[in-house]
Amino acid sequence: MEDRRQDSARQAALDYHEFPRPGKLEIRATKPMANGRDLARAYSPGVAEACLEIKADPSTAARYTTKGNLVAVISNGTAVLGLGNIGALASKPVMEGKAVLFKKFANIDCFDIEVNELDPVKLAEIVCALEPTFGAVNLEDIKAPDCFIVEEICRERMNIPVFHDDQHGTAIVVGAAATNALRIAGKRFEDIKIVSTGGGAAGIACLNMLLKLGVQRQNVWLCDIHGLVHEGREIDMNPQKAAYAQPSDKRALAEVIDGADLFLGLSGPGVLTPEMVGRMASRPIIFALANPNPEIDPEAARAVAPDAIIATGRSDFPNQVNNVLCFPFIFRGALDVGATTINDEMKIACIEGIAALARATTAAEAAAAYRGETLTFGADYLIPKPFDPRLMGVVSSAVARAAMETGVATRPLEDMTAYKQKLDSSVFRSAMIMRPVFEAAATTERRIVFAEGEDERVLRAANAMLEETTDVPILIGRPEVIAMRAERAGLPIRPDVDFQIVNPENDPRYRDYWETYHGLMARRGVSPDIARAIMRTNTTAIGAVMVHRDEADSLICGTFGQYSWHLQYVRQVLARDGLHPVGALSMIILEDGPLFIADTQCHNDPTPQQVMETVVGAARHVRRFGLTPKIALCSHSQFGNTDSYSGRKMRDALAMLDAREADFMYDGEMHVDAALDPDLRERIFPGSRLQGVANVLVFAGTDAASGVRNALKMRAAGLEVGPILMGMGNRAHIVTPSITTRGLLNMSVLAGTPVNHYG
Repeated sequence: MEDRRQDSARQAALDYHEFPRPGKLEIRATKPMANGRDLARAYSPGVAEACLEIKADPSTAARYTTKGNLVAVISNGTAVLGLGNIGALASKPVMEGKAVLFKKFANIDCFDIEVNELDPVKLAEIVCALEPTFGAVNLEDIKAPDCFIVEEICRERMNIPVFHDDQHGTAIVVGAAATNALRIAGKRFEDIKIVSTGGGAAGIACLNMLLKLGVQRQNVWLCDIHGLVHEGREIDMNPQKAAYAQPSDKRALAEVIDGADLFLGLSGPGVLTPEMVGRMASRPIIFALANPNPEIDPEAARAVAPDAIIATGRSDFPNQVNNVLCFPFIFRGALDVGATTINDEMKIACIEGIAALARATTAAEAAAAYRGETLTFGADYLIPKPFDPRLMGVVSSAVARAAMETGVATRPLEDMTAYKQKLDSSVFRSAMIMRPVFEAAATTERRIVFAEGEDERVLRAANAMLEETTDVPILIGRPEVIAMRAERAGLPIRPDVDFQIVNPENDPRYRDYWETYHGLMARRGVSPDIARAIMRTNTTAIGAVMVHRDEADSLICGTFGQYSWHLQYVRQVLARDGLHPVGALSMIILEDGPLFIADTQCHNDPTPQQVMETVVGAARHVRRFGLTPKIALCSHSQFGNTDSYSGRKMRDALAMLDAREADFMYDGEMHVDAALDPDLRERIFPGSRLQGVANVLVFAGTDAASGVRNALKMRAAGLEVGPILMGMGNRAHIVTPSITTRGLLNMSVLAGTPVNHYG
């Protein structure tokens, strides 16, 4: 059975690399190449202009070429992780994988370069000759001590960052994990004894970094396959090892482990025994990083020292020391300021950023990616997970700042806050488009009540509101359930301390609420008994009553259940004083910008009047995002070419808009392709009042609108903000069950900015 599973996993891995196209990378053009004009600009004669600019000022290469965002991943395949010296060609899948990680985590482009050269000096000369092509070099999987020689030569000769990730990437992540482990154990770098096994490139780099963090040289005991590295030893020595030689007559790991605070293993399986762990200091820290099998199994270590703090190199144990936490983001920061090197200050800034993130509240996106794991700072959560989206903004900006402060940045940034926002927006695609709304929300304080307060997404959104906005969350749900789920999710917030709770099962306002609801609905078939039952069980109705009674400013509901079900209670309680649901507007953030879709939920078959109101409401909401509305009324008919039902409806709505003398750009009726392709629209209907690409599509029915919305989300990787319930004066918004925590935060901020009736 086990053999079959291994064979299946092996075949799956091979298929992953072979299909649908061999390999993991491709090259794509970033500029149009559709006609002769494009060709003339991309190549001859237009390309000469860029060449001459760079010849006159080499720094402009970052403006006119990909150099400023291009990294070389270079290896000779002599020390591939877990595989050893497999040669340059066989290392190519690993190097392609490294390039994919650069792109995935930091949007850095890479060329993987595998070199058949075993002489470290000649290899360094080859790398140095590549400097005109790249903004930085990532050396990878080169055996020790050759890697030290290659990196030293390249750093001396090249004016771009050269970074051997096996050394420094591992050292940085180990430094971050050690920083937090010592904090938990109540110890200091200056006081601890370290025993390390390995002596290779990564091991030496980790020890060098720990010295920079405060560890005393005399407190470091390095062992390798030949035993303790001691003064006078001649076998298998190099200058890097010799720097850690101890003046001691002890010779074996077992002789030096007594009283060790930190064991750092980068060697092989079974090196550290449970008996040795028992002789370490109290609250021992064990970093058993050998792959695939660590120096000691974590359970075996804990059997001897239950309070041990343990990290490994494996993803199936807590605290995986993974270089991907470091290298994409340190390169991102270095490239963005045109750094000439990656110095110690930049590495330490990276360590501090990674460590601080683990101590902060876990990102909802990371929690979703690692569902079922407890991501709360502590012995089992020393460092963030690789898919924590905050790494880019926090770590890269810290690295960039350190580069500028130490004078190695050739393109220093003027506004670090704006730079971090730009980094965040590249991860949180809604961040940039939502910025005007966040800024508007910061000028006021509004009370937002969440109907489904027990949902973990709501809890995380409430926590984010408290951290990022001035709004006040109110959660409807059972206090004990909310407290338990907040604690399980690793959130610091607690009921009735950080936010108000409304308990449907036992709230002192219960009588006031059911009497209010009955008063509103008495002539619509709701008896006192029904009102009492609804106020015990229907959290959407409770939230709506709270807004009606001015105990909250806005309601957010819909994380489960059908949209129309929630809408009926919003209508019953809040559709008063001129307010009524006009339509649901969804903003879909696509690769080339946002596209608004309406009405996706409210009116299955809207009247022309309702279509007109939807258009007006959409225009007002689009402006909230700092955008100019360009609205297309979409139907099966195109500028009167078909006498269809949807076409007649849109023509009537168009006439109503004309009568209002609307102050925004709109036109119809038209097909979606004409709305999004100005050239096509001009051929079909020259002189349309709609100029450029439409950014709002209003449809004649929810079937079409919802279908387009879902297609863009699922097939075009569109990110939705919304649905925004228009026409209710921001007093209620109904989301959909697919919404994420970030989506709920965005909706809470939208709810936190007052608008007029049609908004």
